[in-house]
Amino acid sequence: KQPEITIDQEVKGAKVVIAIGDNGLGISEADRQKIFTPYFSTKSTGSGIGLAVAKKGIEQAGGNIWFETTEGEGTTFFISMPLVG
Repeated sequence: KQPEITIDQEVKGAKVVIAIGDNGLGISEADRQKIFTPYFSTKSTGSGIGLAVAKKGIEQAGGNIWFETTEGEGTTFFISMPLVG
């Protein structure tokens, strides 16, 4: 199927929530708990460090990152960050 990426944002109180989704294969049940682990990857190339580094940086800035996934339908990652000033 044709790949699709969606990006949305919404202000909720004193935070902004950004949603980045795809219509890919989703994340398997076995991989869900490892997805933010350093050096974990399901790909044959790359270091698997990206999501771990992103999570640490987002949390250090006072935010959160999580995902919702359905196998065979896709995954959406959510990033919630505090609004400034």
